[in-house]
Amino acid sequence: MNDTKKDNNSRKTWIQYGIIGAIALTLYITGLHTEVIAFAQRGLLATGIMNPDVEEVAVNRNMEGRDSTQVSPDLVKADFNFDLINEQGKMISLADLKGKVIFINMWATWCPPCIAEMPSIDRLHEELGDEVAFVMVSLDQDFEKAKAFNKNRGYNLPIYAPGNNPPAMYQSTTIPTTYVIGADGNLALIHKGMADYSTSDFKEFLISLK
Repeated sequence: MNDTKKDNNSRKTWIQYGIIGAIALTLYITGLHTEVIAFAQRGLLATGIMNPDVEEVAVNRNMEGRDSTQVSPDLVKADFNFDLINEQGKMISLADLKGKVIFINMWATWCPPCIAEMPSIDRLHEELGDEVAFVMVSLDQDFEKAKAFNKNRGYNLPIYAPGNNPPAMYQSTTIPTTYVIGADGNLALIHKGMADYSTSDFKEFLISLK
């Protein structure tokens, strides 16, 4: 009797594993696993623990600017030698955006953390798109996928494909990675990993870089 019960329990366990495996395989094949993981990661974003410490960055920049006769060794000039291809296939240069605050985000449609943070970037763009230049650089091999994603989600984000190898400054083993360049041409922030960029603190930080 006990052996029969054990066999039944074992059979149920394997059936459960089989169902879970089938669901996981289906999600992977259809690409929906990215969406499911991204949805779960948005819960983590809501805690704010993944966000960059913009207050510390702002304090450091203020300290650097107190004595105009000195240049901090930590002050890094942004590399504008970066060509980009827009959705219309036109080549532009990052140098065309000099003098503006620039928000650069390296992302891909197959990257769950990228998808998780995208709604916050879209909200940020809706609010500050006229004041800040947004450069959403897709690392997808097929740029058409990125264009379709942007359209299907109802985003109006300016997305680009790299037109040349990104300068070393913008090469990271982590995606998403976000870079912020101030209107002064200095690299103000590098944040590796996802974040909620629609917070009031981050908006104020961007405005302070004008």
